[in-house]
Amino acid sequence: MRIGLLTEGGYPYVSGEGGFWCDRLVRGLDRHEFDVYAFSSGEAQEDAGWVPLPPQVNRVRTAPLWAAEDDGVVYGRRARRRFSEHYGELAAVLCASPDSAAPEADRFATALRGLAELAREEGGLVGALRSETAVRALERACRAPGARRAAREARVPDLLAVAAHVERALRPLSLDWYEEDGLGAVDLCHAAAGGVAALPGLLAHHFFGVPLLVTEYGVRLRTHYLTRPDSPPAVRSLLAAFHGRLTAETYRRAAFITPGNTHARRWQERCGADRAKLRTVYPGMDAAPFAEVGESPESADPHTLVWVGRVEPAKDLVSLLHAFAEIRTEEPEARLRIIGGPAGPEGAAYLGHCRALAAHLFPDEADGPHAVGDNPVSFEQLGGPGLETPADAYAGGAVTVLSSVVEGFPTGLIEAMFCARATVSTDVGAVVEAIGGTGLVVPPRNPRALAEACVSLLRDPERRTRLGAAARARALELFTVDQNVSAFHRIYLEIVARTPVRCLVLDGTGDPLPFAAPAEAHVPGHWTDPTPRAVPTWAVETPVPATETAR
Repeated sequence: MRIGLLTEGGYPYVSGEGGFWCDRLVRGLDRHEFDVYAFSSGEAQEDAGWVPLPPQVNRVRTAPLWAAEDDGVVYGRRARRRFSEHYGELAAVLCASPDSAAPEADRFATALRGLAELAREEGGLVGALRSETAVRALERACRAPGARRAAREARVPDLLAVAAHVERALRPLSLDWYEEDGLGAVDLCHAAAGGVAALPGLLAHHFFGVPLLVTEYGVRLRTHYLTRPDSPPAVRSLLAAFHGRLTAETYRRAAFITPGNTHARRWQERCGADRAKLRTVYPGMDAAPFAEVGESPESADPHTLVWVGRVEPAKDLVSLLHAFAEIRTEEPEARLRIIGGPAGPEGAAYLGHCRALAAHLFPDEADGPHAVGDNPVSFEQLGGPGLETPADAYAGGAVTVLSSVVEGFPTGLIEAMFCARATVSTDVGAVVEAIGGTGLVVPPRNPRALAEACVSLLRDPERRTRLGAAARARALELFTVDQNVSAFHRIYLEIVARTPVRCLVLDGTGDPLPFAAPAEAHVPGHWTDPTPRAVPTWAVETPVPATETAR
């Protein structure tokens, strides 16, 4: 089977979202072939390079969404008229009242397909999407009768901001990926995220009937709702409408949708996903690095709490430090190890604030006037002495704590479960679903409840052992790489089994094989040779380096 893997800001780049699980999926399904179509998120990511690719990756085609040169395509009068009609229809859908969802969804899909067909026949859309024609079409839609109130209040800067964002989001329409030797040659498109990453899959489905599978471990539409809080209401409203329509169309055309947890599944259902298409597939993680620690839980320090993760405000370390102040009054020997580096400039500032708070809450305790003080809270990073791997971090404490106020799927908790550690977590995201009944859960932003749960486990080693053993058994059953790869392998086979044969099958001599294609099969083609079109210079196909040999 030939899979077209669609990614945005992740695989095959070294850094990026979703890179690890994509790499494990590709390596685990070594009986299939993979063509990777990747959008990069920035120049730094491209400079960092790729991960080593296994031999089943046949080709890699990349395109930047963060910057693009003008394709130099100048439309004639007829093409400009077609663009104005399709873009005006798309703008009208974004500005329309959300009361009539079904007709607006059809209008959005028709406009999107019209723009894609125009780009395929005439060349790229970059220049047209940046033109004054696009801004004026958006302005007419905002001023039209029946437009939503936020759209009517849009001013020229708002229109320019929305038009620029839509141009970036629709940049995949200008690519030359949608040919019979490109995405038309794959058996299945697998989008590793929703939103823009799935757009090439939508077009492959439209032009060639290629089935689409969408995987979301974090719902991309939710991210769009939460970003740009300082933007004007008109900008937020129009962009939310655009991404909402794009997400709904992706869900409607997908053969299956695989959320990574029930939390993401609820979001997808609220955003229009058909419940019959949903298949929950938990992320696959490698349990081998944690096996040695998990098989010797008695080696942990019985008085130490461990927090592991990226330091940022969403992790709410302030509440954890206040909770630890209460823990120390009940258990004077308790210690807290905060292990992790800051996430960007905001995380660095937050880490400095947490260090200052820890110094204020826990003044250094010294045995005498000439002794060096010892603070019960330590801030450490992986890679330091005794912390070469994440397993070393969890091995140092008897209880692992998560204090987040916002969390997707808690990979840190899964690692702690592989290490057979009892956990105390806040009830956010997919935490309860991940740990089941193998850990304690408290409300977020509640230091007292967090402290009481930690104290109860510090005082009861037998309970810690039981919970840790149950946690490890649950993690090995549900969250391993083998479980993840096997689930996707079954879904791939189910999708292809439901899809009519699209290609002419030949026998060993090169003659058509009778009855290989059912009557309902569709063979795409052209009655005349297609007109040569401009190829975007900002999208490239890079030869796949021979970095590994088949094992």
